[in-house]
This record gives sequence, structure tokens and C-alpha cells, in this order.
Amino acid sequence: MFVLCLRLPAMHTPEQPSVTIVDFEPQHAAKFRELNEEWITRYFVMEEADHKSLSDPKGYILDKGGFILMAKYGNEVVGTCALINDGDGVYELAKMAVTPKAQGLKIGKMLGEAALQKAREAGGVKVYLVSNRRLGPALNLYRRLGFTEVPMPPSIYERADIKMETEL
Repeated sequence: MFVLCLRLPAMHTPEQPSVTIVDFEPQHAAKFRELNEEWITRYFVMEEADHKSLSDPKGYILDKGGFILMAKYGNEVVGTCALINDGDGVYELAKMAVTPKAQGLKIGKMLGEAALQKAREAGGVKVYLVSNRRLGPALNLYRRLGFTEVPMPPSIYERADIKMETEL
């Protein structure tokens, strides 16, 4: 048996895809739901409030003055987060998710920074979030974004056991 091995000259490799943050469009609805269901069901169970917001992001978030951002890695949507308008310049950072295959690329940080900037541009004065203490990497990200823990009020989410906020 004869095997010919050739050493080919190094070829130019294309650059790693870039990450872009874009505003939600109707065609993103299925991906918004998929990304959030992926992380929620990995750690918890879907709750009524999840079903409401993920089934109708336009009505539940956008039509009430909120925003949804989508993170694209190359041409693939790999992350998302929402800002729910609570009124009086207060927004809730919610539904932040990055698919596991894209974690480690700082996409969560980019989404968080973009969301805070979006809230500022909309005249926001404060952004808060509710989360769960089991989600250590997420809590560390929120702290790096400037969020600090505040007293936890009753929540629509059974899984929520920590509230954090930041002034804009």
C-alpha cells in the first residue's frame, strides 16, 4: 500500500466571526423562545411568567415600551436579553440567555452593556434584575456590569431569590 503525504503551505484562515448586537425583529421570536427555554429548563422549570413573555414577546415586552436585543455570532443568533419597561425610567433586565456553544465569548457581557446603553438612551434611570443564587457566573457578570444586591421583594418567579440593580 502506498500513501502519499504532502505538506501543503499554510493557508490563510478566515477571521473568527464577529459578534453583533441587533434589535429584535419578528423573525427572531422563535430563537428568543428557544434560547430562554434552553437555559431555564437546564436549571429550573418553565413558569407561567416565562410562558407569557416567551409566547408573546411583542405584546409582553415591546408594546409596553421595552426592548429585546439579539446577539449574532457570524450569521447565527446565539444570545438574547430583554428590557421590560416598569415605568418612571425603571427597566427590568430579563430573559438573558447565551447558548452553551457560544459561552465564553463574552457575549453575555456585550448583551448586558448594550441593554444598559439602550435603557440610558430611552431615558432610563435604573435597571434591576431578579435571578437565582445558583447561577454564579451570571451573578458575577451582573456585578461586573455594575449591579449590586438589594432586598428581594416577592417575585412572579418561584426561582428568583436575589434582586440586583444599578443606577444609570
